[in-house]
Amino acid sequence: MMKSPPDKVVAAMDWTWADYEPHVEALLNAELTADTLDAWMRHWSDFSKLSMEVVSRLRVATTVDTTDEEADARYRRFMSEIFPKLRQADFRIKQKLVNSGLEPADSAVPMRQVKADIDLFREENLPLFTQESDLGLAYNRIIGAQTVEWEGEERTIAQMGPVFQDPDRDTRKNAWMLIAERQKQDREQLNDLWRQFMDLRKQIAANAGFENYRDFVWLSKGRFDYTPEDALRFTDAIAQVVVPAASRIYELRRQQLGVDRLRPWDLDVDPQGRTPLRPFADIEDFKAKAETIFKQVDPQLGEQFAIMRAEGLLDLDNRKGKGPGGYCTGFPVSERPFIFQNAVGLDRDIRTLLHEAGHAFHGFARFDLPYAMQASSPMEFNEVASMAMELLAMPYIGGDNGDVYYDQSDAARSRTEHLRKIILFWPYMAVVVEFQHWIYNNHATATDPANCDAKWIELWERFMPGVDFYNLEEFLPNRWRQQLHIFRYPFYYVEYGLAQLGAVQVWANALKDQGAALAKYRESLALGGTVTLPELFAAAGVKLAFDVDTLGQAVDLLEGTINELEPV
Repeated sequence: MMKSPPDKVVAAMDWTWADYEPHVEALLNAELTADTLDAWMRHWSDFSKLSMEVVSRLRVATTVDTTDEEADARYRRFMSEIFPKLRQADFRIKQKLVNSGLEPADSAVPMRQVKADIDLFREENLPLFTQESDLGLAYNRIIGAQTVEWEGEERTIAQMGPVFQDPDRDTRKNAWMLIAERQKQDREQLNDLWRQFMDLRKQIAANAGFENYRDFVWLSKGRFDYTPEDALRFTDAIAQVVVPAASRIYELRRQQLGVDRLRPWDLDVDPQGRTPLRPFADIEDFKAKAETIFKQVDPQLGEQFAIMRAEGLLDLDNRKGKGPGGYCTGFPVSERPFIFQNAVGLDRDIRTLLHEAGHAFHGFARFDLPYAMQASSPMEFNEVASMAMELLAMPYIGGDNGDVYYDQSDAARSRTEHLRKIILFWPYMAVVVEFQHWIYNNHATATDPANCDAKWIELWERFMPGVDFYNLEEFLPNRWRQQLHIFRYPFYYVEYGLAQLGAVQVWANALKDQGAALAKYRESLALGGTVTLPELFAAAGVKLAFDVDTLGQAVDLLEGTINELEPV
């Protein structure tokens, strides 16, 4: 059971605009001078944190149970009646700060985003953002309702995961085809949503004076320290040095399985015929073992995870009606993070939890910053926090006692699989990134889902060789429709690839000196958004990179470590 939020948050969950408005007017009417700046900023921060926690809790309620009509109605009411007015108020408050000519301490970098938000604000976009949110809820409902009947039981798509570890190839193929056909059934519904998303985003960008949505969203996401061209330079580097490494992994798997062609249902089964890894007995076991591991990584991080466990801030099990994916969000008034996951007892569930816990530790580190805007760090670095934690914690997942997930042999297996998946992820990330750049640079063409299908297949063939989709081409376009970032969080994907490269560099440092690497990691998390993105990477002891050489060094380390772990 989740611990109840503070009384003021409970009260604010049902506020009308009449309850919010006095706080806004107080900020707008207050005298703003050098002497009053700090008190004014803290007042604004308290108000911002309250509204952020309210919206976070309302959104969480819609994902933990997509069938909860009351939660859906409360969230919709907030987004339609309150959120647009909050956006407008936020614009006026930021405008007051900028017009004062004052700059709060340690806020030069956050002020870049404040000024960008003022430049981007258009009142006519407020109802469009509400419509976009509603479309996102509709997307979640469609994906959350996808189930299949398997062995006489109704199962979610996530619950079918263990079937793909079955040694019987026909069983795996039948499961894959069943899921593919089920997902295809929703294609027209998702196509209709897609066209609506595209029309909205075109209008949002046009209202703000941009020729295309890519340029609008680039500024809205605060990408001041690298360009769209840098992102595409990164995908080109992936094509040069990662795709060949991924192809080597796929070819080895094909040989080990003894098959003529590696098919999409051959990717999760153990290629050497070993029993599938089953890291935990149930969700409580899953949580307890994670707590033990984090305490070994760092006692303070372990205590933070223990707090989340004790206060019901971990919703980790998969169930029908639960929203897709996994995430970590923050409750800034309560000074607590919340982790959402869909665990079904697979090895990959460990990595998901380690990943989201990295975000949670980042949240704890930023709660101490005096101003809310200082805590807003770039997504590219937020993902370093999560992906680096996967690598920093993985050495502790195995041992000779029952309070961790595996014995040493299975731990080596799990770690090897993790490192392989890092290599295999980069090409998929490149598909998503180039797909989104194409979409919003070719808006009219991409509004037709059939054209998106063709582009997706073209990119898949460039970046994802090694897996044979012969006679399955009709199902490949399912994948972009299932990728919630493409629908709900456009242009939120390159962050994962850049951060993964940063995380591998953190891990490389840890292999030399775990204590020093962890100290730098924690110091960088505490900076929040008070320094630039390259400076955040540097504080963690790594560099923000897009080039072939840095990526090649990372791939060499990953492949070399895989070769060392294989005999174990």
